[in-house]
Amino acid sequence: MKAERALPCDAATGVAAGTSYSVYAPRTGDGCETVVLIHGVGMQRSVWAPQVDALAARYRVIAYDMLGHGGSTLPTAAPTLDEYASQLEHLLDAMHVRQAHVVGHSMGALVALEFALTRADRTLSVVALNAVYDRSPGQREAVMNRAAVLGDAPAQAGVDATITRWFGDPVPAHLTRAAQAVRELLLTVDPVGYARTYQLFARSDDAHIGRLSSLAVPALFLTGECDANSNPAMSHAMAAAAPFGHAQVIANERHMMNVTSPTQVNERLLQFLSDVSTTDIAAEQRSSGGGRHD
Repeated sequence: MKAERALPCDAATGVAAGTSYSVYAPRTGDGCETVVLIHGVGMQRSVWAPQVDALAARYRVIAYDMLGHGGSTLPTAAPTLDEYASQLEHLLDAMHVRQAHVVGHSMGALVALEFALTRADRTLSVVALNAVYDRSPGQREAVMNRAAVLGDAPAQAGVDATITRWFGDPVPAHLTRAAQAVRELLLTVDPVGYARTYQLFARSDDAHIGRLSSLAVPALFLTGECDANSNPAMSHAMAAAAPFGHAQVIANERHMMNVTSPTQVNERLLQFLSDVSTTDIAAEQRSSGGGRHD
């Protein structure tokens, strides 16, 4: 499936507890585990189309719009990560899902980790794609400056800068359509929801420092080699801190690798989920402890 396509049309869609979602039954007919997908700032659930197509072969898949995005309600004026984790909890409750594998990208990765840390009994495993962690002073200053001008700078200028960070300048020819689709999402996102969420994202890189040692579920930290703001060092540090953490880096990829390199991302997701869905392997991970790095 091409990155720019919308989610597959065989979804059951709805709104529950103020959250707009799509759910997909496993095509094999015998999948019993649920995978939840949480997008990043400025995106919406359609950005997960390449992953839905792959994951729904084996799992029930739920993709939803984060607070302030797509068809979901706005967050409060000064939201916390727990507000976004609560959104997922309320959605799972409404859909009568007791436990799920939780996969998040960027801001969604922060939400996924917060959910796994505070609601371990609801979490089978967690995957953090392109997650931020303990930014350097320079990185923190840059993201805080971007957050400070939201609502002041022309929307087009901010979007152009984001596309350059995520896809390069110029955008490679084979990624033009994917970049155009991402650009359209950024241009049409609710500005209030975007600003509130981005400002939380900008100040939350330290939200899990000192807490990952209590992450009680298997965790995959996956990023791109060329993602300067969610860099490999961050993923390795998180994996080292988490008892059942595992870090992987995809060569030559940037921040939006789920749309620019879906085959490689999907292969790693499916392998990780297959491993942690096997009782003996999961038990071995929990008993041995320690982070693993590739």
